[in-house]
Amino acid sequence: MTDSQNIEWHYSKVTKEQRRDLNNHKSAIVWFTGLSGSGKSTISVELEKELHHLGVRTYRLDGDNIRHGLNKDLGFGPDGRKENIRRIGEVSKLMVEAGLIVLTAFISPYREDRNEVRKMMGHGEFIEVFVNASIKTCEARDPKGLYQKVRAGKMKGFTGVDAPYEAPVNPEIIVNTDVESIEESVQKLMSYLKKKGYLIND
Repeated sequence: MTDSQNIEWHYSKVTKEQRRDLNNHKSAIVWFTGLSGSGKSTISVELEKELHHLGVRTYRLDGDNIRHGLNKDLGFGPDGRKENIRRIGEVSKLMVEAGLIVLTAFISPYREDRNEVRKMMGHGEFIEVFVNASIKTCEARDPKGLYQKVRAGKMKGFTGVDAPYEAPVNPEIIVNTDVESIEESVQKLMSYLKKKGYLIND
């Protein structure tokens, strides 16, 4: 193991601000949180497409995708979930330094873990999006068949059923997918990014 006393930060001669100037837009994390089936991944995919059409440099990190590689060694208990979010926060921070708008779609059930990522970032670099949908709506959608497995006793520790989900207290944006369409949710997000000056080139 590397001795932490023998490592130091090596600074670049290209700054985050210079990368943003080159991209002609600001960089930040758009952090989608909500229950399984609430619409996090679907909305993040559509938002990325809209941003790409405007020439915005983005990257999308999705919970399932990340667990295929970077976090495939982690479980789904509290400790595994905490480390999962910590790693995602660190990766997202690097991408923000690179000048990208990062879209992250993770249940991220614990408020403390999300707040720890917020603390890593500079002012305005963490945009928390609460994708709000009732458990009834999410269970009716059940895109992966997970709720069905839980109800059949084949899965335990499932967020929103027999494991906690701590909703954001003061998120930057709330999309209510019980009543709002995917298109309406995306437009709400685009309006926020434009109003707050993230999309300088628009």
